[in-house]
Amino acid sequence: MDYARPELIDALAAQHAAGTLRGGARRRYEALLPSHPALRAAHVRWQERLMPLAASLPPQAPPHRVWQRIEARLWPAAADTPLPWWQRLAAWRGLTALATAASVALAVIVAQPERVQPPVVVVLQGTGGAAQGVNTFVASVSGDGRALVTRPLLPVSVEADRVLELWSVPPDGAPRSLGLISSAGATVIARDRLPATLLKGGTAALAVSLEPPGGSPTGAPTGPVLYAGKLQL
Repeated sequence: MDYARPELIDALAAQHAAGTLRGGARRRYEALLPSHPALRAAHVRWQERLMPLAASLPPQAPPHRVWQRIEARLWPAAADTPLPWWQRLAAWRGLTALATAASVALAVIVAQPERVQPPVVVVLQGTGGAAQGVNTFVASVSGDGRALVTRPLLPVSVEADRVLELWSVPPDGAPRSLGLISSAGATVIARDRLPATLLKGGTAALAVSLEPPGGSPTGAPTGPVLYAGKLQL
């Protein structure tokens, strides 16, 4: 494989960032990455492009046992040396204060609304095989199913009299249009176009079809389906 070709380097970096580069190709890519400046630069670019898709992920606090293990590794002698009785008394007072603070914190947590669910990422692969190239669409759905953003990993070449349209494909029945999407950048789908059951079993897959200007005139895909990906919860 000719890793000197810029278009191949960019495509490999895009697939790696999206998680679609698998098996031996992924291992070769990661082995080559430290010694290949052009590949490394493309890798950084695609990481930065896809980073906003994870912006709605809530921060996670590490469990208390993690801190205990860190302290035991940093100060092993302190863990094995018994404390004098006056220091143990101070420690118990500290634990009592900590328990009180924990009780208050628990009450606050219980009173707060449910934490935001992480987004669901759908990878829409090209349906045309090798003739279509290695491009991929990525769709990010918010955890509550009320926001959806799409982006092609590489710009899609579309004729001037054609547009791309995104579809929600249910387990049974006809696809539902979610609107037109950009062939070169991010598209935010209007909230009122998203089905209420998007993340509740009402959508089995997402698909992108090629349509005339303004979108499908029939309410169903009229052109070829170029990209498709299963919605896995």
